[in-house]
Amino acid sequence: MNGGGEVVTAPAGPPQPLDWKFSQVFGERTAGEEVQEVDIISAIEFDKTGDHLATGDRGGRVVLFERTDTKDHDALRRDLDRMDHPINRHPEFRYKTEFQSHEPEFDYLKSLEIEEKINKIRWCQTANGALFLLSTNDKTIKFWKVQEKKVKKISEMNLDPPKAVGNGCVASSSNSNSPTPCLANGGSPDNDFSFPPGGLPSLRLPVVVTSQETNLVARCRRVYAHAHDYHINSISNNSDGETFISADDLRINLWNLEISNQSFNIVDVKPANMEDLTEVITSAEFHPTHCNMLAYSSSKGLIRLIDLRQSALCDSHAKLFEEPEAPGSRSFFTEIIASISDIKFAKDGRYMLSRDYMTLKLWDINMDSGPVSTFQVHEYLRPKLCDLYENDSIFDKFECCLSGDGLRVATGSYSNLFRVFGVAPGSTEATALEASKNPMRRQVQTPSRPSRSLSSITRVVRRGAETSGVDANGNSFDFTTKLLHLAWHPTENSIACAAANSLYMYYA
Repeated sequence: MNGGGEVVTAPAGPPQPLDWKFSQVFGERTAGEEVQEVDIISAIEFDKTGDHLATGDRGGRVVLFERTDTKDHDALRRDLDRMDHPINRHPEFRYKTEFQSHEPEFDYLKSLEIEEKINKIRWCQTANGALFLLSTNDKTIKFWKVQEKKVKKISEMNLDPPKAVGNGCVASSSNSNSPTPCLANGGSPDNDFSFPPGGLPSLRLPVVVTSQETNLVARCRRVYAHAHDYHINSISNNSDGETFISADDLRINLWNLEISNQSFNIVDVKPANMEDLTEVITSAEFHPTHCNMLAYSSSKGLIRLIDLRQSALCDSHAKLFEEPEAPGSRSFFTEIIASISDIKFAKDGRYMLSRDYMTLKLWDINMDSGPVSTFQVHEYLRPKLCDLYENDSIFDKFECCLSGDGLRVATGSYSNLFRVFGVAPGSTEATALEASKNPMRRQVQTPSRPSRSLSSITRVVRRGAETSGVDANGNSFDFTTKLLHLAWHPTENSIACAAANSLYMYYA
């Protein structure tokens, strides 16, 4: 308090690191249980509300989960809101339904097998209580509608056997004393037709009635096929709710959700001579609010922001995001580890997050000179790059995600670990968690020195039990168990991540 009696408040520091807790697991493996290849999860996505979660697997199945704790506690939440109490509820999901999205196919022209594996899932806008989503494998995108339908059942027959006749005609009329014959189709008999006296007692009519029971039905509304010569790596919905993009190694196509037999090619990086090919598209994402803007990343570690208003074929970019290479740092692996495996926009569209093999980078779309922050994910693997190249682990494609408030980012690593970093100015939050019921059990933290760019924030972690290598602190790590796919709840601090065939969920 100064002489004038005004209270001077100290500037608020960065938010405290979150305390992550285990919430749920679906498909947990027992000790020693062998994982089937088709059961390994290959895609995870929350919808915009966070009330639904979808996973895809290598067997071409899509599994949907729905949140249950918000429904159960709506009344309690309103009461607590009135009393100004903080709500500490435990996020809970339950299995909703599953369906076979893709089947294995064979391309006879190219003599290639097309895997059923789900590469990406994206939720679309809901309508009339139905859920809509896009799912894709390497070649074909499908638009699904999942809706609760009332179960139709066959009730008991509508007529008693003694009174039953052909197709609902009764043997006697209420206003006539004499029986009136009728044909099986309800018409009048001809003179030469002899109708059995008393009708046809053996002909009984089933009646279909709608019961109060409901069943979830998944229907494929549209199939977007034959538009990609190379493997599809990304699909992304536009904020206009009408269009979406699909990207493969060399092209990005723009689709209308209502039109499945036509798409527009908006980016084409294929050179006239394939020997001149120097980079491929690795990921593409629409801006969350500007329907004319999208970004795509490349194997050279570049991110290009394009504006669909500039031209029909967006070969020239509006902005190019690239980190300048440090002098003398080039090696045989430089280009391989620079390849970006995933990009995501923050909710407000101001920032982009990219993941390459070794780092997470946060970019400001108004500043293309370099990333705002760089986070080292598993720097201790740098001396092991040769081994990682030999066993192809260096080509693993890790996903990344941002929290709904934009204060934190997360990505996966080996030994079923994932990392959570704070991006607020001055934050030193860098947590490593294991995808297990006790996420903190293998964590050994050492103090890290905060730096101006946050680029040196790391935590040292003890790695898994199976030893495939050892880091600088003597802790083992395992290349065979990797956490590639994870998603952050859009409004709460809750993360869903996939470890092989198991879906783990955590909250803070």
